[in-house]
Amino acid sequence: MVMDRGIIGVLALQGAFAEHISILHKLDVSAREVRTVNDLDGLDGLIIPGGESTVIGKMAVSYRLFDALRTLGQTGFPIWGTCAGLIFLAKDVGRAQPVLGLMDITVERNAFGRQADSFEQKISIPAVTACLGEKNDSPFPAVFIRAPVVTAVGPEVHILATLPDGKIVAVQQGNLLGTAFHPELTNDRRLHAYFLRMIRDK
Repeated sequence: MVMDRGIIGVLALQGAFAEHISILHKLDVSAREVRTVNDLDGLDGLIIPGGESTVIGKMAVSYRLFDALRTLGQTGFPIWGTCAGLIFLAKDVGRAQPVLGLMDITVERNAFGRQADSFEQKISIPAVTACLGEKNDSPFPAVFIRAPVVTAVGPEVHILATLPDGKIVAVQQGNLLGTAFHPELTNDRRLHAYFLRMIRDK
């Protein structure tokens, strides 16, 4: 899958940015590490990876990226946040830390406990499978590492996936996509393909 123009940026301040870039390359998509405002030029979309949301927020402010990222999201630019990236996109995270406030969601940080409580859960994401038009409707292997959950959504937010107990772990609001888990730590590339489809449809 080759993008018609531009490349996909991956915020590379902290966290699992290299893993996202590896998957994009496997999909024959060009990718760029983003650390400065200039790195945003010419991008078609941006992935904000997992890591530590407080650190990512503080570094975005320090590197003078924060306002540029918020403006991009507000003007329809496709952005996907995974784990800490989801927290960074949210309006309400229950504590004072730098967040973009782009998605009308409330997020609970570290909803499953410490690193030792990490787990993998197979989940169904029907909207993604349907969008890709694939016959492969097998569950997605979702890796949760000190992961958040979405506890409330606004009227424009679509819930894409939940755990068996009803916890919300994937959402979309227009040009914004958020997953509480780490698709980049698996061999399943469907969510990355879905994000690329979002960009193409835009």
